[in-house]
Amino acid sequence: MAVAAPDGLRCALMIVPPILAISGLTKTYATGVGALSGVDLQIREGEIFALLGPNGAGKTTLINIVCGIVTRTSGEVRVAGHDIDREFRAARTLIGLVPQELATDAFETVWATVSFSRSLFGRPKDPGFVEKVLRDLSLWDKRDAKIMTLSGGMKRRVMIAKALAHEPKVLFLDEPTAGVDVALRRDMWAQIRGLREHGVTIILTTHYIEEAEQMADRIGIISKGEIILVEETATLVAKLGKRQLTLTLQDPVAAVPDGLGEWPLVVTGDGYQLEYTYDASQGQAGVPALLRRITELGIGFRDLATRQSSLEDIFVSLVEARTGGTT
Repeated sequence: MAVAAPDGLRCALMIVPPILAISGLTKTYATGVGALSGVDLQIREGEIFALLGPNGAGKTTLINIVCGIVTRTSGEVRVAGHDIDREFRAARTLIGLVPQELATDAFETVWATVSFSRSLFGRPKDPGFVEKVLRDLSLWDKRDAKIMTLSGGMKRRVMIAKALAHEPKVLFLDEPTAGVDVALRRDMWAQIRGLREHGVTIILTTHYIEEAEQMADRIGIISKGEIILVEETATLVAKLGKRQLTLTLQDPVAAVPDGLGEWPLVVTGDGYQLEYTYDASQGQAGVPALLRRITELGIGFRDLATRQSSLEDIFVSLVEARTGGTT
């Protein structure tokens, strides 16, 4: 006779440990400059996580510590349960890194450089796997080409192929589409999503807010070495986003008309527009009443439009609040 597990046990069984767990991480350089201050962050297995922050916020330092390139001052970092110091080899084997810089041997072929990257981690030769990686990244036709002959976008794909050659579980992409044209950028987004579908956890930094908004399951924002927010992407936009109603008037006004003081309206467009900004989480609250009041006052308008604030708006407002008004 089967016995049902207690609720507490069932909940415990459902808890999946993070693939990357960072606790109390700090980094202070010999010059006294503090790059990271008490960073706590957990990355779920199989997610795409975007780390956003202005230049100098600590994004690359954080990545380099996890990848064993920079030594932490204090704190703990575990990759699939392996401490990055005490179990360096086991932890590092699970990580792939695509840095911002295109660092490859210009005279090597695509096939040779990717195969060599696999051997660096002690992986046995596997031409079939290397072929799969190259095909997945649309590099198979370039396998015999020397790196020096490739375009910038193709070189970036080679960097990703090198990082994947040893079959990592976690892939760091530091500005993966920097310097790549829009069409190729969208193509690479699709390929990155494909990696996630094959079980690779993706952690990316990017200056393209659109990239984070469209790709990431969750977003973390770092400023001055501290994580100031981690949130599901959709929840973040819904919770902190604003909606803006813009009314285009038939006749210009010099100021907000009398009788509309109940709403925080702003006059724009040389007096031809009234803007009303409200919390997206409150739906259309206040809008019907505003439109009725405008009609009652005999204020004619030719058009109206609404706009949902983007992740870029949210990012800028959060960082400005943190830095006292400058980004």
